[in-house]
Amino acid sequence: MDSPLWRDGFTLFLSIVVQAMPFLLLGVFLSGLLAVFVDGSQLARFLPKGKVGSAVAGGALGFFFPVCECGNLPVARQLVLKGIPPHVAVAFLLAAPVFNPVVIFSTWIAFRAMPEIVLYRILFSFGIAVAIGLLFSLQKDLQPLLHPAVWRELQRNTAPTDALATSTSSSLLQGGTFWRGARPTPAQPAPAGSLLTLQTAEEVYQSALAAPPRLPWQQKRSVLLQTWAREIRELGSVLILGSAMAALIQTVIPRSFLLDYGQDALVSILIMMALAAIISICSTVDAFFALSFAATFTPGSLLAFMVFGPMVDLKAIGLMLTLFKPRAIFYLVILTLQFTLVGALAINYYGG
Repeated sequence: MDSPLWRDGFTLFLSIVVQAMPFLLLGVFLSGLLAVFVDGSQLARFLPKGKVGSAVAGGALGFFFPVCECGNLPVARQLVLKGIPPHVAVAFLLAAPVFNPVVIFSTWIAFRAMPEIVLYRILFSFGIAVAIGLLFSLQKDLQPLLHPAVWRELQRNTAPTDALATSTSSSLLQGGTFWRGARPTPAQPAPAGSLLTLQTAEEVYQSALAAPPRLPWQQKRSVLLQTWAREIRELGSVLILGSAMAALIQTVIPRSFLLDYGQDALVSILIMMALAAIISICSTVDAFFALSFAATFTPGSLLAFMVFGPMVDLKAIGLMLTLFKPRAIFYLVILTLQFTLVGALAINYYGG
């Protein structure tokens, strides 16, 4: 228990948790406010109708929710639960860790001597997020994408009002909030307790966008506290598990191995992308970590580290499992990897 390897791993674990937890709490705070005080019709009113416009708007939402990859998942999950199309949530989920004023400012402070890196990070992160969001918009059936609990919660909105009134709890959003008393769509739902697999995406969205009832403040406060407690318990446990895995893997990779391949145009990118996914540094401080490699690694690899890591590091993937199915996350990771690799190679070969 007193070995240096164990101490290093435990120190890394604590550092990841300490960096990430405040932003997770910020995301949970915003998520609770969305759950209680914002209804889907209000959110949808500000979204363009077309897929391209809505994906761009989803990415731009990150600027107004300055949280890193730990805190944006609770917000994204509530956006989906409010009836916002998943491709919009995907664009937000991927763009928010970088496309927000806090991270932009920290990146500028770290790379003031290389301002092009700051610009590339913003443009690449936003562009990749929107592109992947558009690709996800091609999926007509939501069920293969969403976590079963999230899918069931969306389906609950299609149940008759009187049936909802008898329900006292929900798996993701407990009693008395947006989901209770939501107006059913004109299409008749399947009987209670059955699998509503024939619902189309449009029907689910229209049902989820129904106006919530006006609740007294005391009931809203109670639901708000319940939502905060539940999401801290669920997402916090996943964050701790992901941080432990990241610390364990990081302790067994020799740093000298990384430095030996830092100037290879392709290998340096792959190493930094793997490093970003493994060490799971919060996007608000990862620019300073990347800066320590500026003398030994290529500019494209530094950019890949700061673009790929905030989107799909280990703890972010763990948190995504509370919103999406593993297959959807696999596609998201592969697409992000491909887009980031192409962009980083372009910087190494043509970025000067």
